[in-house]
Amino acid sequence: MSKKNDSLKAEEHVAPEAVEVKDAEAEQSPELVDAEAPDESSSEEESSITDEAEELRAQLEAEQNKYLRLLADFDNFKRRTQKDKEIANKFRSQSLLADILPVLDNFERALSLTTSSEESASLLKGVEMVQKSLIEAVNREGLAEIKAVGEPFDPNFHQAVMQEKDESAEAGIVLQELQKGYMLKDRVIRPAMVKVNE
Repeated sequence: MSKKNDSLKAEEHVAPEAVEVKDAEAEQSPELVDAEAPDESSSEEESSITDEAEELRAQLEAEQNKYLRLLADFDNFKRRTQKDKEIANKFRSQSLLADILPVLDNFERALSLTTSSEESASLLKGVEMVQKSLIEAVNREGLAEIKAVGEPFDPNFHQAVMQEKDESAEAGIVLQELQKGYMLKDRVIRPAMVKVNE
């Protein structure tokens, strides 16, 4: 009986240690589970970081494209503005010169009159001097007469108001200028009114 008690006591004595070992293993196994879990979560974190990086790269690329488009638009705007300024400067006097053209026409008509007296001749000479001064002033601004008589008819520079048959000239040649035409630099202000050979 005492041997039985001793063995039971021994078993009781061993059993708590075994339980402790089992508990220790159980305690270790959650650590192993925990140790495995970070591997999965770290790969998830890495993939989420990669996704975020790709998203940020795409946003950056979109912003760079937007910036480049804005820069190109601004350069185009600057060029267009500069060109508009140059054109405005080049043709700044167009309106004034267009208003002066009838005055030049009137000088032409006045000087085409014949004079019979000495007084009217001196008056005509004064008118001619004023006309010359005015023509010099408008020429300095870039106004030039359009050549017409003897030139081939060009609808860009001439306005045909009459036609006539002249055997001595080629067809389509300007025979007579009825009103002078003028250009300001490379722009026609008023086409020449002409008579053209049929």
